[in-house]
Amino acid sequence: MSTARAYSVALVGVEGAIVEVEAAIGGGLPRMVIVGLADAALAEARERCRAAVHSKGLGWPAQLVTVNLSPATLPKAGSHFDLAIVSSVCAAAERFDPAVLDDLVLLGELGLDGRVRPVRGLLPALLAAVAAGFGTAIVPAAQLREAQLVEGLTVWGVADLLDLVAVLLGNPPDQHPVAEPEAEAQPTTGKDLIDVAGQLEAKWALEVGAAGRHHLFMHGPPGVGKTLLAERLPGLLPDLDASESLEVSAIHSLAGLPLHDGLIRRPPYADPHHSASLASVVGGGARMALPGSISRAHRGVLFLDEAPEFPPRVIEALRVPLESGRVVLGRAMVHAVYPASFQLVLAANPCPCGNAVTRGAQCRCAPMAVRRYAERISGPILDRIDIHHHLTPMSRAYLKAAQAGGEPTAVVAARVAEARARQRRRLAEHGWRTNGEVPGPALRRLLPLPRGIELVDEAVTRGLLSARGVDKVVRLAWTIGDLAGVDRPTRDHLHTALAMRRGEQLGVMSDARA
Repeated sequence: MSTARAYSVALVGVEGAIVEVEAAIGGGLPRMVIVGLADAALAEARERCRAAVHSKGLGWPAQLVTVNLSPATLPKAGSHFDLAIVSSVCAAAERFDPAVLDDLVLLGELGLDGRVRPVRGLLPALLAAVAAGFGTAIVPAAQLREAQLVEGLTVWGVADLLDLVAVLLGNPPDQHPVAEPEAEAQPTTGKDLIDVAGQLEAKWALEVGAAGRHHLFMHGPPGVGKTLLAERLPGLLPDLDASESLEVSAIHSLAGLPLHDGLIRRPPYADPHHSASLASVVGGGARMALPGSISRAHRGVLFLDEAPEFPPRVIEALRVPLESGRVVLGRAMVHAVYPASFQLVLAANPCPCGNAVTRGAQCRCAPMAVRRYAERISGPILDRIDIHHHLTPMSRAYLKAAQAGGEPTAVVAARVAEARARQRRRLAEHGWRTNGEVPGPALRRLLPLPRGIELVDEAVTRGLLSARGVDKVVRLAWTIGDLAGVDRPTRDHLHTALAMRRGEQLGVMSDARA
């Protein structure tokens, strides 16, 4: 009996583990057996690998072929083990020296005609390979550009099995990254804040939310601009730094989203439809727990339009990620942890018809229907939202005046960047970047209540603020102070923060900016 081994990577969440793919030939009737806790896609590799090898005229061993995926207790999912399986079998059949596989990781799916097809999760898999000490990788040629984003790794792209054999024999083909299709326009492309007429207070709330990374709840009748504003929030956020970019890109690679232009540099934006299932929003799967919308929005914006229309289970599932910045997916065969540090934006109408508490409009909903609609977003979720803002329809005169002015996204984004720079300098030694990330205990130590504490005391006494709400107000006050360019927020800043938290009209907006 002859044996050989190759190496691949199993992904559990965004973490990768090296898998040793052992092949043994002989000892029984001609067939192929795969052992090692493989899922259905991996178990079907028997047929894919055998057909792919025959299609290229390489010949499959006419004996028992046993493939073991070690460690056997680790669940393996996906089709990216195909190249490692074929390589180990060919090495055991003495088609080439098995020693060439010692410092090599192989990732790729095989077609029946021998073509090597792209796989999901290539970037996090290669990062795990580098961390494990591997220096070379073989990947699908169509993903060569993505693989070259990983530093410290020699990467060979193969288009079919003949290319794979050529690399293993020391005669690699010319390496030319496959030209990728033009990237689809991002949701924020070409959407400028100046396009939103009026709603100056809502724009100010959006600016504060962007500056401190505060969650935002916008409610108001249809057509007042809630969706328009939310779509323009990512444009106000600064670019991702190197570590954030790599983290976000790895999640998108695992989700099967293409990395057209290298690492993702802009904050992502996810806006699932209200018919989305719990698994699609939070993440999950039967054997391979894939990232959901909240993880695809990591370091960016998650927008839930028509929030009361989402299933209550979906909204309630956001509770823990909003506090911890991660989501833990537990399944019978897998336990995956995904980062989910997103900025949440909720938008809602006041009632099913949208006309409740709207001047000049007639609501057709029964009082109980209005109450049930509002209760679809629970108090604990609303308590985790920093800024509550009610948008109202504009008068004709106000709309005409508003259309004559307004600031473009670039101008507002510059103020946001300056405010974030102040926060980074203040919080750098503690590992946080924005006021919204500072946990409660550290907040009370590092960012104590500014002047005007009696305003907060009164709100707590009247039951208008919870303990969490006090922390939210303090964070908002410091962010407003950062936008104003002061070292410590003033009483006016605290008053504005209270108004933002309670959803009141921002009559002191101009003073807070000064």
